[in-house]
Amino acid sequence: MSVNIAETGPGTRVERASGPPAPGKKRTLSLRQRIWRERWSYTFIIPGAAFFLVFMYAPMAGNVVAFQDYSPFRGVEGSPWVGFANFTAIFNDPEIVTALRNTLIIAFLQLAFAFPAPIALALLLHSLLSEKVKRLVQTIVYLPNFLSWVIVISVWQQVVGGGGLVAGILDGFGMPGFDLMTDAENFKFLVVAQNIWKDAGWGTIIFFAAIAGIPSERYEAAAIDGASGWQRTWHVTLPALVPVATLLLILNIGSILTVGFEQLLLQQPMVGADAAQVLDTFVYFRGVLGGQWGIATAAGLLKGVIGTVLVLAANKFAKKMGGEGIF
Repeated sequence: MSVNIAETGPGTRVERASGPPAPGKKRTLSLRQRIWRERWSYTFIIPGAAFFLVFMYAPMAGNVVAFQDYSPFRGVEGSPWVGFANFTAIFNDPEIVTALRNTLIIAFLQLAFAFPAPIALALLLHSLLSEKVKRLVQTIVYLPNFLSWVIVISVWQQVVGGGGLVAGILDGFGMPGFDLMTDAENFKFLVVAQNIWKDAGWGTIIFFAAIAGIPSERYEAAAIDGASGWQRTWHVTLPALVPVATLLLILNIGSILTVGFEQLLLQQPMVGADAAQVLDTFVYFRGVLGGQWGIATAAGLLKGVIGTVLVLAANKFAKKMGGEGIF
């Protein structure tokens, strides 16, 4: 290290050390420098951020329609403001009561049966000793995830419909006719069963990945202590799945009022609106088909607010129970 001597005035000399900074001192980068340093990471983020900005956040400005007597011909600027009249009309509409009741019942059934299904399937796959059988089963249960709801409902119609496989077998034994696809009383259970058949494979991959990340030493230690297979599952595997299950549960609660628009819209003609009308189909029929844009937007906005409140409440509850939550 060299020393520079500079004169600041008559008879005054100041010694300044030149060279590398003293150990322990870090150079502070400005925001612009940090962005430039991570420019390639931001480049990869831009497409995803642009997607959410254009298709998720920008359309939220259309929620002002909920406070207007909106007409597509007059536009937002030309449509008169009506305040909370659309919300008042919703609460006085008997059809919204039916839609809300069906939505809550289906959402509860999905949380009770469809949500635990991937966990149970992942535990079952984990218990298999043969890797070939495990991969085969995992592939089979994952395939329905690639099918559209049109194909899924067509498949179910061919199996449990009036002229389907089950009805044909029962008819061969002289038993009465069977048509589950038009059974309005059991329609909500049918919806949950279809969701399990279609989506359980995808959820299984997530939980199976979490199980694969559990150190094998934990199972070995439990086996040395004399724990049975069920005890190892209960005390080792399930606790490791709690963080992932909590995260997915909070996200599912946030979308609890979104129970499957396309699935229910396709099957509503077979069982009637009393059994298959939910909030999403209510918005579609009132807004897109009925032209009551203000009422439809108010219903959608109300659903979004309720979903946000549920996410915040579930996240806070998870933290109070000792979990991490999602934020």
